[in-house]
Amino acid sequence: MRARGTNPALVAAVLLAVLAVAGFAVAGLRESGAVRGDGPVTGVSEGAGDGSVGAVDGAVGGEAAAPAKPAPMPVGTRPVLRRPPNIVLVLMDDFSLDLVDTMRSAEAMRRRGATYDQAYVVDSLCCVSRSSLLTGQYPHQTGVLTNTANTPNPYGPIGGWEAFAAYGNEARSFPVRLQQRGYRTGFVGKFLNQYEATNGVLPPVPPGWDQWNVLFGQAYSGWGFRSTRVVDGRLEGEWHAQPPAWASDAEKDAAYAGTVTGDLALDFIRTHEGGDAPYFLEVAPYAPHSRTTAAGAYPGDPLFPPAFRDRPGGRKVRGDCGRVRCDRLGVDRLTGYGDDQADNAPRYADGRVAPDWRPDVELSVADAESGLRNRARMVQSIDRTVQRILRTVGPNTYVVLTSDNGFHLGQYGLGRGKGTPYDADVHVPLLVTGPDVAPGSRAEMVANIDLAPTFEDLAGLQSPAYRAGTSLVPTFADPGLDRRRFTFVEHTFAPSLGADPDRPYSGGTLDLIPSYVAVRSRDALLVRLDLDLSWEGTDYAWELYDYRDASYERTNSYADPAKRGLVQRLTRRLQAYVACQDAVRDQGLPASCRGLTR
Repeated sequence: MRARGTNPALVAAVLLAVLAVAGFAVAGLRESGAVRGDGPVTGVSEGAGDGSVGAVDGAVGGEAAAPAKPAPMPVGTRPVLRRPPNIVLVLMDDFSLDLVDTMRSAEAMRRRGATYDQAYVVDSLCCVSRSSLLTGQYPHQTGVLTNTANTPNPYGPIGGWEAFAAYGNEARSFPVRLQQRGYRTGFVGKFLNQYEATNGVLPPVPPGWDQWNVLFGQAYSGWGFRSTRVVDGRLEGEWHAQPPAWASDAEKDAAYAGTVTGDLALDFIRTHEGGDAPYFLEVAPYAPHSRTTAAGAYPGDPLFPPAFRDRPGGRKVRGDCGRVRCDRLGVDRLTGYGDDQADNAPRYADGRVAPDWRPDVELSVADAESGLRNRARMVQSIDRTVQRILRTVGPNTYVVLTSDNGFHLGQYGLGRGKGTPYDADVHVPLLVTGPDVAPGSRAEMVANIDLAPTFEDLAGLQSPAYRAGTSLVPTFADPGLDRRRFTFVEHTFAPSLGADPDRPYSGGTLDLIPSYVAVRSRDALLVRLDLDLSWEGTDYAWELYDYRDASYERTNSYADPAKRGLVQRLTRRLQAYVACQDAVRDQGLPASCRGLTR
C-alpha cells in the first residue's frame, strides 16, 4: 500500500517485489479461489473481505482449454438468405469525448442518426476493451485482463492476443456467426496487442474473417509498418516503407497509417457494396494513440504524430483541428484538469481515509494543450475516412462510430493515460446511422459489450447465452426507449512484463492503478478498489462520486452521511454484479445477472 507523499523509490520497490514473483503469488491466490481451471479470473472477484460485496468461489487446477475452432465454411456453401443490412464499425484508439466536435463526420452522423450520450466501456484499457467488444463479454468472462500476456507466470497468459486465443474468444467472437450467416467480413487496422509476426512468421488469421488487413504495431509511429492480406487463402505480409525525410508532405501522407487504413477500408466497401452478400467491416485506425517509441518517424515528430497536412504550417497556419480552431483547444476542455486530488483519497467501509494510490503526477498546461491539439490533428485522418465511408455506403448500411476507451490529459493526478473508472477514460462516443435509425439522443445506459448482440440482431441472429450485452436495435427507431440505468466497469492490476504500448506516454502510472470493480449510473459512480497490489490478498477501499454535485470526479463523498442511501443502493447493485462473476467463457448468464443493468 502507498500513501500520498511516499517517495518514488518506495513505489518502485513495491512494484519490483510484485515482479519478483512474476507479478502473482500462487499459493495465496489458489486459496482465495481467484483462479479457475480455464484461466485466470480478475482479482476483483475475490472474497468479499469486508463483507460488503459477495465472494465468488472458483475451482483450481487444470490447464486452459484449447479454443473450439469452428469448422471453416467451404467455398460455395454459404447459406442463401434474404439480404440483411451491411455494417461498418469504426473503432478509434484512445479517442476522448473532448475531441468529438472536431469531427465533421461525427456532426453529420449526429444529425442523421442516433447519439448514445451514455455510452461506456467495460474496461478503459484497449486490448481488454476490444476483446470485450468482439465477444460481448466482460473481462472476467474473456480472461483478457490486460494489454499483454505477462508471461511467464504461474497461471498462463492474462492479456493480449495470447490470452484472447487461449481462452476460446476467437470462436465466441461475433464475426464468426456473421460469416456463418452469409456475411463477407473484413478487418482493417489495429487488432489486439501482441498480434504480431514472430521471427518473420505471421500469426494465424482468426476465424470469422474473409479479408484480413491488420496493421502491425509499427503503425503506432505513423510510418514504416507491415500489414497483412489474404491471397488465395494464405496470409501474406506487405511492407509499407517510410518515405525519406526529404520527401514531400504529400508523399509522406500517402504512406501514413491513417491514409493506408482509409484506403483499404474504402477498397473493401467498394468491392462489396451492391454485391451478392451482405458485408461487415471493422475499421480500426491507430489514431489518436501516441507513438510508442522514444523517437518519432521524422525529426521533430510530436508524441501524438498527425499527418503532415494537419500539422502547423500545412494547410492551416495553426494546423488542422477540424471544426475547431487549434488555438481554441485548451485545458478548459479537460474537465477536472487541475483539480486538487487531496479530497479524492479512497475510504474504507467504516469511513476511515485509506492510502491514496494516485502518484499525483502533474501535467503542465503547455503539455496538456500540446497533447490535446495534436490528438485533434491526428483525428482528422479518421474524419476524412469516415466522411468517405458515409459518401460511399448504400442506403442498406449501418455505420457505427465509437472508441475502445477514452483518455485523460492531466486529470486525476495521473498525467497522460487511461485505465481508471472515471468519466474521461470510460465514457466514449457512440454514433449510429443507417436504415430506420431515427435522429436524436438516446438516454439509455449502454456499454461496448452491447455491440456484438446488436450486430447479431441486425443479421437476424439470436445471441448466445454467454453474451452479457444487450442489442441496441430496439432503440434505433425509438429514441425514447430507455431500458437500462446502470453499467459496470472492472479492471485488473498487473504490472506489465511485456512491451505494453501504453507505457511510454503514461510514465508508468498505468501500472499503479489498482484492481477495481465499479457501477455507473446516470448520476453517480461507485468504485470498490483493491489496494493490495497482489492477487493473493485484498484491501478494499471505496470512492463515490455524485455527478449532481459536479460534472467530474471532484470529491470522494463515500463517507458523507448525506450520501448514505446512494452508497447503499449502488453497493447492493455492485454486490450482485460480483456474485455473477462465476459465469465465464461460454457459460450462459442467469436471467438475474442479465437484469442488473435495468
